[in-house]
Amino acid sequence: MMVGTALTRLVLLRGNSASGKSSVAAGLRERFGRGLALVGQDNLRRTVLRERDRPGAANIGLIDAVARYALDAGYHVVLEGILRADRYGDMLTRLRTDHRGPTHAYYLHVPWEETLARHATKPIAHEVGEDVLRQWYREMDLLPGGAETVIGADSGLAETVERIMRETGLDGLPALEP
Repeated sequence: MMVGTALTRLVLLRGNSASGKSSVAAGLRERFGRGLALVGQDNLRRTVLRERDRPGAANIGLIDAVARYALDAGYHVVLEGILRADRYGDMLTRLRTDHRGPTHAYYLHVPWEETLARHATKPIAHEVGEDVLRQWYREMDLLPGGAETVIGADSGLAETVERIMRETGLDGLPALEP
């Protein structure tokens, strides 16, 4: 089932924990303004459903439904999360295929040592230790078919936001009226 319009943008932001996905998504929204929906895996999985990340979990369908709803309502969508390829890949492929407008996918790659250092600064660091973080970490967990642009840890937040705004064309589109 086709979703969105020829004008709506779908931006996928994937990567390991502490790779900067949420910060980049927030930067994109701040830069764009109204009309850009943030669909966060953590919010829908952990907060809304209070669900563990496992194959076939309910949050996969909820993430898909929320992204599709926002696109159909005329919003640009930034979908961000770890979104493991083996668990979320089929849903992401269907969503990308069904979207009528431009879709851009990015994988924020941060090496293990940097991931560990960044994780130590996060609020959940006391709850999630190195052993659990290592279980979550998947080196270059890319979607099949070369769908994603890899952005390395050497790209700063402002630089990454600017790049994605430019490459997706969001920098040339008007925000919605308040």
